[in-house]
Amino acid sequence: MPPRPRDPWRPTLEAGREDERLVREAYEAARPARTAPIPQDLHPRLLDGLAHRGITELYTHQAQALELPPARPFVVTTATASGKSLAFQLPAIEALLREPRARALFLYPTKALAQDQARSLASFGLSRELRVAIYDGDTPREARKDVRTRANVVLTNPDMLHVGILPRPDLWADFLSRLRVVVIDEAHVYRGVFGSHVSNVLRRLRRLTERHEDARLRPAGPGAVRAARAAAARDPAAARRAAAGGPAPAGSTGAE
Repeated sequence: MPPRPRDPWRPTLEAGREDERLVREAYEAARPARTAPIPQDLHPRLLDGLAHRGITELYTHQAQALELPPARPFVVTTATASGKSLAFQLPAIEALLREPRARALFLYPTKALAQDQARSLASFGLSRELRVAIYDGDTPREARKDVRTRANVVLTNPDMLHVGILPRPDLWADFLSRLRVVVIDEAHVYRGVFGSHVSNVLRRLRRLTERHEDARLRPAGPGAVRAARAAAARDPAAARRAAAGGPAPAGSTGAE
């Protein structure tokens, strides 16, 4: 198999150089990465997972996310392909490993993104500790009970949260009572009327989790972490507005 070209898009750009529809050509030089060592006080299994993925150091915004108090909401706004997923995956996995009874909910605007994230979580090699399941309109009915009762990481979308989870607290009471991590991916897309609707859905989620909160979880445990990730660093305000329960704190983690 021939090696993958370093710039696979370059032939396409070169071919279109004379195209009259090309208005402007620009090149943005790469910036040097800012890295930090992996904290060695992470759960041993998370350290194993990072080693399994071949990760030997973190970007600074990923390390900063791990330094935040467990119950503090944060927003990550940084450039494409700069490691946003790991910035929220690591605190979430750490919380689940420290409190095995805890649950996490990851929200994505599309099914494809949820599937990508499921593969990313699987790459840690922690299938025993991370029981990841996708819950959307394509989930077979016979599999949905298993998602509710067995999974500790559920990946879904706002529509399914609205019509498939929140109206059935009787079925989801156990999951909601243990919910300690909520991730809102691609938060910048939740704007306008759509963003208002999603905001109300998240308020309903918050109300139900407070109603069903499991007092058996350790009081000093991970707490309710809401991590909102924005794909476009140029609009962090949209991500802040989308975060459940109001704007993100002034010290939100981010990198540009």
